[in-house]
Amino acid sequence: MSSAPSPVPLRALSPSRATDFMQCPLLFRFRVIDRIPEPPSPAARRGTLVHAVLEKLFELPAESRTPDAALALLEPQWERMREQEPDVEAMFPDAEALAAWLEEARALVRRYFDLESPQRLEPQQREVRLEVPLESGPLLLGYVDRVDVAPTGQVRIVDYKTGKSPAPRYEDKARFQIFFYGVMVWRETGRVPDRLQLLYLGDGAVRWYDPTEEEMRNAEAHIRAVWDTIVETARTGRWLPRRSPLCNWCDHRALCPAFGGTPPPLPPQAAQDVVKPLAS
Repeated sequence: MSSAPSPVPLRALSPSRATDFMQCPLLFRFRVIDRIPEPPSPAARRGTLVHAVLEKLFELPAESRTPDAALALLEPQWERMREQEPDVEAMFPDAEALAAWLEEARALVRRYFDLESPQRLEPQQREVRLEVPLESGPLLLGYVDRVDVAPTGQVRIVDYKTGKSPAPRYEDKARFQIFFYGVMVWRETGRVPDRLQLLYLGDGAVRWYDPTEEEMRNAEAHIRAVWDTIVETARTGRWLPRRSPLCNWCDHRALCPAFGGTPPPLPPQAAQDVVKPLAS
């Protein structure tokens, strides 16, 4: 007689891992439980590079935060990335591809200045790591790109997106993520943020939400519902694939039953390793 799956002590959740699960429970399993390596993504690494430039930009005196100053930060941050990730250059087949990628990053940095004037901003926090426990729920983890506090006390959470803005019918993922940050700040400070803002550097679009407390409570309930479903899935061990157009870009298709593959056996220590996501 086989024993039932043992309970899994789930502990923490980040926006990126929550959206992985909503996209495909099997993808969540591959990334969080199996921890299958994925090749570096040029788009993701470009986003990391641009985020680093914008963070460093606000370390300069306000009057020095010009487009030229920001562009001057890009090469040093690229060198830092290369030191930290020696295999990152393997993304590029040749020097021309690398040069084109760096130029794309420069274009995103330039576009940032079409959306905001950093000389007029003094963020209260940048790239802040939050760990916020929900009562009877998970520990929420996340990196918030920027928290602005106006002289009047109004709080704005800003998230940089280096891709293009989605069509309205595809906005749910970005909305979930920015409201996730809003819930963390709300529960950390006791104050509902006045604005949640997304800056899309890919096409210069800006999206914002001015949430009410009721909307924050609904967002928290959504996070809890995702969490409960993850807990139940871990308890049963049924990490099922969910097909979507995003499957075309998945690194794990060869292991996916939806495409004729076979996932590896669950690791022996899955109960300890299920939810240790990287903060987004």
